Amino acid sequence: MNRKPSILFMLTILVLMTVLTACANPLAGGGGVSRESAKVGDRGTITIMANLHTPEVPSKKIEQWLEEKIGSELDIQWIPDGSYEEKFNASLATESLPEAVYLKNADMLDRLRDPIRNGMFWEIGPMLKDFPNLQKLKLEVLQNTSVDGKIYALYQERPLSRQGLIYRKDWADRLGLEAPQTIDGFYHMLHQFTYGDPDGNGLQDTFGLTDRSDLVYGSFKTVSTYFGTPNGWGDEAGKLLPEFMFQEYRDTMNFYRKLHQEGMMNQDFPVTAKADQLDLFISGKAGVYIGAMGDVYNLQIKATEVNPLAVFDVHNRIAGPKGERVWASIGFGTVVLFPTSSIQTEEELREVLSFFDKLMEPEFANLLRWGIEGEHYNLDNGVVVPTADIEMTNKDVKPYQAIEIGGPLTIMGYLESNFDMGVKDKAETLTLDNNSILVHDPTWPFESNTFNERGARLQEYIQDATYQYILGLIDEAGFQAEVDRWLSEGGQDIIDEYNVSYRSAP
Repeated sequence: MNRKPSILFMLTILVLMTVLTACANPLAGGGGVSRESAKVGDRGTITIMANLHTPEVPSKKIEQWLEEKIGSELDIQWIPDGSYEEKFNASLATESLPEAVYLKNADMLDRLRDPIRNGMFWEIGPMLKDFPNLQKLKLEVLQNTSVDGKIYALYQERPLSRQGLIYRKDWADRLGLEAPQTIDGFYHMLHQFTYGDPDGNGLQDTFGLTDRSDLVYGSFKTVSTYFGTPNGWGDEAGKLLPEFMFQEYRDTMNFYRKLHQEGMMNQDFPVTAKADQLDLFISGKAGVYIGAMGDVYNLQIKATEVNPLAVFDVHNRIAGPKGERVWASIGFGTVVLFPTSSIQTEEELREVLSFFDKLMEPEFANLLRWGIEGEHYNLDNGVVVPTADIEMTNKDVKPYQAIEIGGPLTIMGYLESNFDMGVKDKAETLTLDNNSILVHDPTWPFESNTFNERGARLQEYIQDATYQYILGLIDEAGFQAEVDRWLSEGGQDIIDEYNVSYRSAP
């Protein structure tokens, strides 16, 4: 429910629709011919657009290593995360995309359904069986990336849920608190972190929860599942309805409204960026961060630089009215597509796919994830021990994780880590434990044309109303008015269209 196309994106689509007939490659979507896979070394240079999540472009060390081992040169356009979609849309409109383009996230793929249908990207599904590593990608995840049942994308594997609490264990120990087991226990921790002087400086200068302007990947959606809210959509009496039409969603809003009124979270969270949210946690202003538990490794290192006595811990199970629950993702973080404007023939496509097939070999997969053995990590009984020089890793290795294909579930020989930090290992264990308490979004296999056309704009009504309710700017009647507005301007059509697919599903 969090797809938000920009104005530029919508203009891009209009431009594309006027030129598609003249420009679409007639071979697009073919790929059904069985032949021996082309060798990656047959191509001189492979061009790639990738999302850059670090402040600076990476050093060439990993790229040069790949070029030497694989036998093809790489031309990687590193686009900063904040401007990635804008750059992508502009390149799509001018047909200047490189041969392989990574998307920013799953929502971006959803917004590209019409360009995909209209031949802007190659269908690759029938070819995957010809590549020994690409054929190991999970069919159920590939189906989550599909458009009209056809596969156009390779994916980066992601755990189904990394969500949980990262909290100040030293504060909890000082106050005699255990990891919260219930919503009431969670509230009590936030209260004590706000009013119990957890840092022991005699001042009331801390608060419980740090959050940001994101109702999905911030804290709201995770806490909402504690209350029993469906993941995106839920079944009520055999009919699918959006999560915000369930009482549990409103219970979550009331919980956040109470936290906000009592000063137990950052007051400006609806306009807080992720970097600022993390800084509140790292600097010791806030005691709880909700998100990917694996982030504890970098957060602990950065917090220790500020306060050597800061100690973090992680926790994933909080029981609510429906027991212990956590929302599930769709099994991939992003995907890579292959534009028909830059790859002219199936033979060329197979050469490019051969490169990505190579990336799933253990030697190269571990290079992208961990770097060079002896420099960025060492092996201890077959387990990765990363270097303590995190700045070097961030400079040399971390950006290249954006071009990974597959992951531990699809690559035999993928190295596991020993971060020399028990809490990081605990985070990995709890991430796996989340698999037993997952709540899935039932609409992922389905499509609504109205949602594709108007869903993002309509969702802004609900997002704004949620924030306004939490801030005390509207009451329940005001929130319901926005739900009614959502329904009248297309939301009811979205419900009806999803339910047609839902009732006909096997």
